[in-house]
Amino acid sequence: MANQFRNYGAFAVSAAWMLLIALCKITAGSTTETESLLRWKQSLPDQSILQSWVTPATNNPSTTQRPCGWRGITCDTADNVIEINLAYTGLKGTFKNLDFSSFPNPLRLDLKYNQLKGSIPENIGMLSKLRYLDLSTNSLNGTLPLSLANFTQVLELDVSRNNVTGELDPRLFPDGTGQSKTGLISIKNFLSQNTKIGGRIPNEIGNMRSLVLLAIDFNSFHGPIPPAIVNCSQLSVLRISQNQLSVPQGIGNLSTLTTLHLAENKFTGQLPPQVCRRGKLVNFSAAYNSFTGPIPVSLRNCQSLYRVRLEYNQLTGYIDQDFGVYPNLTYMDLSYNKLQGQLSPNWSQSKELSFLSVGGNMIVGRIPHEILQMKKLGKLDLSSNQLSGEISIEIGNLSSMSILRLNDNKLSGKIPAGIGLLSNLQSLDISMNMLSGPIPYQLGDLSKLLSLNLSQNFINGTIPDQIGNLFALQSLLDLSYNSLSGEIPTQLGKLTNLISLNLSHNYLSGSIPSSLSHMLSLSSINLSYNLLEGPLLEDNIFNSSQLEADFSNNKGLCGKIQGLQPCKTSITAPGGKDKKPKPVIIIVASLGSAFLGSLMLVGIFAFLLERKARFILKEQEPTTNRDPFSVRYFNGKILYEDILEATKNFDDMYFIGEGASGKVYKAEMPAPWFLLGMHVFLVYDFMERGSLADMLRNDKEALELDWPKRVEIVQGVARALSYLHHDCVPPILHRDISSKNVLMSADLEAHVSDFGIARFLKLDGSNWTTFAGTYGYSAPELAYTMVVTEKCDVYSFGILVLEVLMGKHPGDLISKIQILAVESINVKDVLDPRLPPPVYEKTVHELQLVMKLVVSCLQASPQSRPTMRSLYQLLEADIFRVSTMASMVLQETNDHEKGAWYYSHEGPPRSDIPHRGNYRHPQHGK
Repeated sequence: MANQFRNYGAFAVSAAWMLLIALCKITAGSTTETESLLRWKQSLPDQSILQSWVTPATNNPSTTQRPCGWRGITCDTADNVIEINLAYTGLKGTFKNLDFSSFPNPLRLDLKYNQLKGSIPENIGMLSKLRYLDLSTNSLNGTLPLSLANFTQVLELDVSRNNVTGELDPRLFPDGTGQSKTGLISIKNFLSQNTKIGGRIPNEIGNMRSLVLLAIDFNSFHGPIPPAIVNCSQLSVLRISQNQLSVPQGIGNLSTLTTLHLAENKFTGQLPPQVCRRGKLVNFSAAYNSFTGPIPVSLRNCQSLYRVRLEYNQLTGYIDQDFGVYPNLTYMDLSYNKLQGQLSPNWSQSKELSFLSVGGNMIVGRIPHEILQMKKLGKLDLSSNQLSGEISIEIGNLSSMSILRLNDNKLSGKIPAGIGLLSNLQSLDISMNMLSGPIPYQLGDLSKLLSLNLSQNFINGTIPDQIGNLFALQSLLDLSYNSLSGEIPTQLGKLTNLISLNLSHNYLSGSIPSSLSHMLSLSSINLSYNLLEGPLLEDNIFNSSQLEADFSNNKGLCGKIQGLQPCKTSITAPGGKDKKPKPVIIIVASLGSAFLGSLMLVGIFAFLLERKARFILKEQEPTTNRDPFSVRYFNGKILYEDILEATKNFDDMYFIGEGASGKVYKAEMPAPWFLLGMHVFLVYDFMERGSLADMLRNDKEALELDWPKRVEIVQGVARALSYLHHDCVPPILHRDISSKNVLMSADLEAHVSDFGIARFLKLDGSNWTTFAGTYGYSAPELAYTMVVTEKCDVYSFGILVLEVLMGKHPGDLISKIQILAVESINVKDVLDPRLPPPVYEKTVHELQLVMKLVVSCLQASPQSRPTMRSLYQLLEADIFRVSTMASMVLQETNDHEKGAWYYSHEGPPRSDIPHRGNYRHPQHGK
C-alpha cells in the first residue's frame, strides 16, 4: 500500500509538472519542431555537422518547413520527427535550449560518443513515446532527472560514461504491483556504467520484470545486491564489476543468465552454487575478490562457457576434479587461488581454448602431453606451482603459442629443442626451475620473441651465438643464476632493441665484447659475479651506469665506475688515435611551437636538396669539389659568419645539449627560418625546461609534473602525432618518438621535436627503410621487417606514455603488459612513486584510461594498434573515465570486419541476447 501511495504521488507530481509545461506552451505559443531545433543549433558552438540545419527559402509564407532532410533527423510518412540520431559526430554544447516538449513523436534519441556537457534536463520526460535513449560517453553531469519515470515505453536507456552523480531514485522503477503507470516498465536494457552514481541499489530494481541487460559496473554502489533482483526473470546479462557490493547467494537462481560479471568488488564467502544451474552461462567473471570455498559444482558441467575469470581469490578444490570439458571455452583464468591436484588431460578436449592460466596455485605432477597438442592454445601460464618432471619435446606442437610461462616450478631435465619450433612465441619464461644442460641453439629461431628468461636454473655450457639472432628481443634477456661458462658472444651486440640484459651469477670469462656498446636501447645491464676481466666499455649504458653492483665480483674488470680498479691504458681507436666525436650540428624542431621570440634554438644541418636544388646549383656555377660548410655558397639575410658571431665560434658557453648525431647551441637570432642554397638553417623557439626525459630524471622537477599535467603532456603528444599522420599531405612519420624528443616550454607545454629522421609516408605501401630511431622505444616489427608504418609511431607513443606515468622508462614492464590481460594491470602499481597517489576520482579514471590506451598501443601486431587520430579524439573528448574505451579503440582498427562487440571478451554474439547499439562497431549501424 505504501508503495502504491508513493507511486501515485510520484505520478501526480509528474503529471502536474507536465501540465505546467503544457500551459507554458499555450501561453507562449506553439513551437514547431523546426523552430526548436534551429533555436538549439543557435545556442551551440559552430560545428560543421549541423550545416544542413537551415530553413530553405520559400515563396509561400504559409508553407511549414520540416527538418526531415537534416542530418540526424528522421521523420515518418506524416513528416513528424521520430528519430534524432547524432551519435559519433563530436557534437558539442548543452541541452539548455532544446525544448523537448516540441517533439511529441520521437521513438529514438541517440547522442552517444559526443562532447555534450551540462545536466540532463527535466523536460526530457516529455518524450513520452521514446523507445530508445542513449546519452552515453559524453560529459553530462548532475543527477538523473526524475522525469525519466515517464519513459514507460523505453526499451533501452544508456547514460554510461558521464559525470552523472547521485543515487538511483526508487521512483524511477515500477512499484511491483503490475499496475504501475510510471517508471521504467518496459525497459529491457538499463546501462549506467562508469558514472559517479553510488549509494545502495534500490530494491525496486527487481520490479523491472522485462529487464534483459543490467550494466552498472565501474561505479560507487555499496551494500548488498537486492535479493529482489531474482525477480527479473528474463535477466540475461548482469554486469556489476568494480563497485563495493556484496552478492546474495540466490543470484544463482537467475536461470536465464548468460553473462555475470562480479569482478573487483568486496565479495566474500562462496561463489553462488547454482551460478550455471540451467547451463546457459557464457561469460563469468568473479576475479579480484575474496571468494573462498570450493568451485561451484554447477560450473563443472556448464558446457556453454565461453570465458571464465576467477583469478585472485582464495578458492579451494582440485583442478583435476572440479572442472569438466567445455567445447566453446576460449579463455580460462584460475590463477592465484588455492587450487590443488594435477593438471587433467581433459583440458585438451576444450578444443577452442586459447588462454589457460592456472599460475599461483598448488598444482603438482607433470604437464600432460595432451595439453601440448592443443593447436589453438596461444597463452599458457603454469607458473608458481609445484609441477615436476621434464618438459616434453612435444611442446613444439603448440603452433599458436605466443606466451609460455612455466617459471617457479620444479621442472627438471634439459630445455627441449622443440621450443625453437614455436614460431609465434613472444614471451618465454622458464626461470626458477631445476633445468640443466645447455641452452639449445634452436632458441635462436624464435624470431618474434620479445622476452626470454632462463634464470635461476642449473643450465651449463656456453651461450649459443644464435641468441644474437633474436632481433625482436626487447624487454628482457635474463640468463642469470646458472652455470654458464665461456665468453660473452659478440653476436649479442645485434640485439639492438634489448632494454634489460642480465648475465650475472655465472662463470662467464674473457672481456666484455665491444659489440655490446651497439646495444643503444639498454637501460639495465648486470654482469656481476662472473670471471670477466679487462676494461669496461665506455659507451652508452657502460658510460652512464653508476652502479658498482652491476659489474662487481668479477676476475679483473677495470674502469671508471666507482668500485672498479682504474685501467692502466686508455681505449684507442684503430691506428692508435683516441676516439673523438665529430662536431656535427643537427636540426632540433618543435612541432606546434609559435616560432616567435628572439631567444632561439639554432640547428644547422647541411644536406643536398632534391632535384630542384641540384638544378639551381648547376645553373649558378660549374661543378667543383665543394665543402658543404663553405661560406661562399651562402646567400641571404644570415650568413655563416653571423652564426659564428652569434655563438662566438661555437663556444661551449652556448652549448646546451647533444643528440645522437651532434651538438646543439643556443643563440639570439633575428629571424625564424631560412633555406639558403645547399644549406638549411632552422631556428625555433627555445624550450626553457629542456626535454621531458630530463624533467622526469630530476626528482625536484618531476614533482612539478603532477597527474593532471602529465595527462596534458600525453594529450599534447597525441595531438602532434595525429596532425602528422592525418592532417599532413602526404602523412609524415616521425620515427623517433621518445622522452628526449619531447621538449617542455616554460609553462610545461609539451612539444614534439627532432625531425632529423622523419619521412613522408608513401601511400603505395613501399615504405622500406633501414632501422632508425631510439632503441627502447621502437616497434618490435622493425627487428624483422624493413617496412615502416605510422603504427611504429603509435608503439613508440605507448612507451612514452608509460614512461610519463611511471616517471622512468618502463623496461621489462613492457613484456608484462603484453602478456597480462588488460584487466590484470593495476594502474596504482605503475604510477611514479615520487608523486602522491591521485585523490580525485576524475584523475583516477583518466589515468586508468591512459593505461588502457597504452596497452592498445603496445600490441605486438601493428594492425591491432589504434590510429593516432582515434587516440587523440578519445583524449581530447575528456572521457577518461571509461575503462572499456581502450578495448573499443583496439577493435576500431582490428575487429570492425568481424562485427565485434564493444565489450571485448564478452563471448560470441548469441541469438538469445537482444541486440543493442553498443554491442557492435559504430560503422555497423544500430
